[in-house]
Amino acid sequence: MEDFIFGTLSTDPLKLLYQRTTQRGIQHAYAAIPQDPEPIEPIILIVQSGPDVAIDQIACYYTLDGQNPLGSRGKAEKGYVVNFHKVSMVWDTLNWGYLQRWEAGLPPHPDGTELRYMISGWNENGDEIYADWPDVKLTIENAAKVYFDTKKLPPVKFLGDPSAGKVFSIYVDELKPPKWAKEAVIYHIFVDRFFPGNGQDWIQIKNLKKTFGGTLHGVKDKLDYLHSLGATAIWLSPIFESPSIHRYDATDYYHVADELGGNVALAELVDEAHQRGIKVILDLVCNHISCKHPYFLDALSNTKSTYRDWFFFDPEDEIGYRTFFGVRSMPQVNLNHPAARNWMLDIARYWLEEFDVDGYRLDHANGPGPGFWGEFWQTCKKARPESICFGEIVEPPDVQLQYSGRMDGLLDFHLCEAVRKGVGTGYWTEAQFENFLSNHKTYFPDDFLMMSFLDNHDMDRFLYIAGDEVEKLKKAAEIQFQMPGPPIIYYGTEVGLRQKMSKTSAVGLEASRSAMVWGQAQDKDLFEFYQNLIRKRMETKPWDS
Repeated sequence: MEDFIFGTLSTDPLKLLYQRTTQRGIQHAYAAIPQDPEPIEPIILIVQSGPDVAIDQIACYYTLDGQNPLGSRGKAEKGYVVNFHKVSMVWDTLNWGYLQRWEAGLPPHPDGTELRYMISGWNENGDEIYADWPDVKLTIENAAKVYFDTKKLPPVKFLGDPSAGKVFSIYVDELKPPKWAKEAVIYHIFVDRFFPGNGQDWIQIKNLKKTFGGTLHGVKDKLDYLHSLGATAIWLSPIFESPSIHRYDATDYYHVADELGGNVALAELVDEAHQRGIKVILDLVCNHISCKHPYFLDALSNTKSTYRDWFFFDPEDEIGYRTFFGVRSMPQVNLNHPAARNWMLDIARYWLEEFDVDGYRLDHANGPGPGFWGEFWQTCKKARPESICFGEIVEPPDVQLQYSGRMDGLLDFHLCEAVRKGVGTGYWTEAQFENFLSNHKTYFPDDFLMMSFLDNHDMDRFLYIAGDEVEKLKKAAEIQFQMPGPPIIYYGTEVGLRQKMSKTSAVGLEASRSAMVWGQAQDKDLFEFYQNLIRKRMETKPWDS
């Protein structure tokens, strides 16, 4: 069967467009050696220019004081300047032209340095173009919205303003993931579907598109169950006030939804979890909010609103403002705006400092981009040094690598896809699968955690795509738990929770979000299998190999 994989590059036409776009214009994409510099290390910045731009000079303008740099045609107006030199040239058949690689060196900087920079290229008679143009993310997202509606790519339109200087950033530090995170076994809970708690019963469990009635009280009531399984951390789906069931569109980031138990229930859950040695990780969406959020409503109704520049309004857009993949109810936040950026950083600090949560899973992290997450990570580590930040980046591994030094790690979507194809559906040969695993283990730095998983709330459950063959699930889980990255178990996978239809059906994304099964409905043999997997992992310590 065809497997549903979430993301903008889930089809071959979009992959081809992505590849074409990344070879156009001037692209830096945070390419540097080393990717995560320490205080004693010089830095080499890398830029690629495509066959559609005629340039013979490239310069980097940078500051070291936290201010944004300014510069043009090799002259710095604020900060310093360093010139690039051309190091190689290759032919690109897809765009039918030559690609040029450029490099520039920066000296070592002391611990705690925030280096902000822009890059531009030009020739004597041509226009100046700033990296990264075209904007790969905007171009692909725009095409994907049309493609998923029509199954056809629209006429290619490379988006972005070549005259607008994008500000990149590098933090020179020695930050590393906390020891507990390397050793963690994380249990992923979709709160509304896990357990009601407080002696309450489900509101209903038949209509997947309506509330079931799971709460944080229910999660607290099942902490002993999670402890007996061997989980050392829980990742909660979004819990903030929201008009939706999934809550990835918040209306209030400072208030846990009353129907989930409110702020008091979270405080009790964190306290009880910590007593059992279990960490609590929140799901935080920084890229977008609900269209019913008071800030957005004010900005939408008043062009002079304080919050107007917190969003991307565009009269030429079909909706009128930039959104999460064309979803009208999810306007994108302009995190380049200082006040909006500080607002989101304050939110991150609040839950770490006031509620002692242990970190964040960061939704659609490629939306804000690496520059924002570098500052976010620094903020979280200052608020709670042992906290963790890991992102959802459904992009190629070379894009994922841009986030090294800006987060503790990422969800390992490519391992997930490989295991599903290599074990679940048999789409890959055994040799192809083994070759992928061998290469994938060594691609990312040792201190950049790639969190493994077999399924989640945005894709069909592994058992479903494996034809309900439990032995395939066991084989896949064995492979998962032998990988160095922390394993994540999606609620119910450990007891054989099944789904009845694909996410490509009328039910849509809700298909894999049915109610957790308890008591005699659980597969006890499978539960014991997972217990033993976790014990073996703690004994063999694959994160140290």
